[in-house]
Amino acid sequence: MNKKVFKIKGMDCDACAKMIELDLEDAGITAACNYAKETLEVDVNGDKELEKKIKVIVEKGGYRLM
Repeated sequence: MNKKVFKIKGMDCDACAKMIELDLEDAGITAACNYAKETLEVDVNGDKELEKKIKVIVEKGGYRLM
């Protein structure tokens, strides 16, 4: 497994983190989002297309993925 940790900006509470996790889960992506640390941890296995997909999903929700 190749875990990648992204920084996320724009979350206001733990519910925001849960919504991001659910949005990714709906797309078949298992992730752990942490509001306090402003992070998103995902197993990407070096898949650049998956990273792009994650970015689109997160930003569609109104958050910034860094």
